[in-house]
Amino acid sequence: MKKLLMSGLLLLAGSWAPLVHALTLNEPYQLVNEVAQNTFDRLNTEQSKIKADPKYLRTIVREEMLPAVDVRFSAFRVIGKQLNNTTPQQREQFVDAFSDYLVVTYADALAAYNDQKLNIGTGTVGAEDKLVSVPVTVLEPNKPAIQLEFKLRKNSRTGEWRVFDMIAEGISLLSAKQAELSGLIRQKGIDQVTKDLYAHTNKPVTPLERKE
Repeated sequence: MKKLLMSGLLLLAGSWAPLVHALTLNEPYQLVNEVAQNTFDRLNTEQSKIKADPKYLRTIVREEMLPAVDVRFSAFRVIGKQLNNTTPQQREQFVDAFSDYLVVTYADALAAYNDQKLNIGTGTVGAEDKLVSVPVTVLEPNKPAIQLEFKLRKNSRTGEWRVFDMIAEGISLLSAKQAELSGLIRQKGIDQVTKDLYAHTNKPVTPLERKE
């Protein structure tokens, strides 16, 4: 499995940072397009800042990607069956740590950015639809296209759409993280896994190389 794909080459996949751009949360296809465009625009225009401080990529992720991700829903899915064995405080701490973990994961993927182009699928959403998949093709000169699929869910209370999963090569990023972390929660307890996630966020930005 290509590590870059599983870590989230694209750009989306809780806690809220101040928004640089207002997002269209009531239309999933437009949401994906806006987040991708805003992120790539900043990658192109702020290369000097990124080269001076690679951790600045995490700022871009927090401001452009994270607001489009349903971090709480994804975090609770990762906790899985252990959710009922946790306190509200433990859950909040885990959500915060998982949010930071996603930021680091996506920043590492973006560190490999090299003028890729995106082809984002279009479609319509019915009034009764609660889930939708948005296909995205990542194009890079002289390399095979990467086919991705973003899963979004509609919040039944607010009516807003947000990303909760990415599919790459038929593999769900959320399912992979659930398999990895839920087992650790059973073995070590949610408090220790939360600490481990926070520790992971302190590491340097490490570009993820795409493997053919």
